Amino acid sequence: MEQEIIEQFNVEVKSIGANRFGISINDLLHIGNWQNFIFEYQKENQCYILRFTPSSHRSVNLVKGEMDWLLYLAGNGVSVSCPIKSLRGNYVEVVNSNNIDFIVTSFVKAEGKKIGYPDCLHDTNLYYRLGKIMGKIHSLSKGYDPDDQSIRRHDWRQNYYLQHIEKYVPADQPLVIESSTNLMSRIHENITKDKNSYGLIHGDIGVGNFLVNGEGTITLFDFDEAQYSWFAEDIAIPLYYFVYVFGGEDGRSNREFQARLFMDHFLKGYKEENYFDIEWLKHIPLFLQLREIIVYVGCYRSWDFSNLDQWSIDWLRESRLRIENNESVVNIW
Repeated sequence: MEQEIIEQFNVEVKSIGANRFGISINDLLHIGNWQNFIFEYQKENQCYILRFTPSSHRSVNLVKGEMDWLLYLAGNGVSVSCPIKSLRGNYVEVVNSNNIDFIVTSFVKAEGKKIGYPDCLHDTNLYYRLGKIMGKIHSLSKGYDPDDQSIRRHDWRQNYYLQHIEKYVPADQPLVIESSTNLMSRIHENITKDKNSYGLIHGDIGVGNFLVNGEGTITLFDFDEAQYSWFAEDIAIPLYYFVYVFGGEDGRSNREFQARLFMDHFLKGYKEENYFDIEWLKHIPLFLQLREIIVYVGCYRSWDFSNLDQWSIDWLRESRLRIENNESVVNIW
């Protein structure tokens, strides 16, 4: 996160934002700040999340669109971390701070636990359940259109990282920048859209953006990347996160095995909730490439390159080569 944003996110901003939702700054426990400042708090024996979004990252209307989408999904039976209203009856509050505003939202904290690496790499029931919840979201997406078009979410080309490739990727990596631009053009020009294949998606389902309770129910959160895109991209994103951990000389065979394992069980669940066209599979490698670019740019934006472990160093090298050579992290189709 840019230093200017960090400096402007001061005690006063936090205090005003907390007060808007009926709590004190002393109630806040900081739990992360990748693109937003995220806090946890408790109120009346219930855990909540308080999020501060810099206006340089999202506009007020885009955040309102995220809230509208979440409420729509929750109202139709999808287990998501629901937004709550402020004391003034708003799902979205704005705190002014010099030339950057902070958009404040709060959510009921999801119940359950994260299933991280390496446990998630063998959990076929998890893949099936992820397929079901994503299939349901895509099915509902076909019937969703915000009443207020001014809060309509952006399309995939306005993804923050895709918009800022040249800002974050070093200038001495021209092939990364060129390959990224060419890939976006290929996707835009060659993949057709229709109501069964294109709509509003979550846009960032990875191991960190859902919890699983004791009954196996998945609750999704972090819809900050919700965007209009092909449903196939939403499928490629968790696939990427379940295979990219395998690097080195043995990585390819491990990735191929893991991809088949994931897709077999994921699609079984997905097809129970939504139409799936076998033609989508041929687009998965392109969307895997797109996700790799987004992750690569995100790392250059946020990582401390003076203190990287060996896995990260190796992954950056391999990722750069794949991007420059127009290769997806796995291709079994």
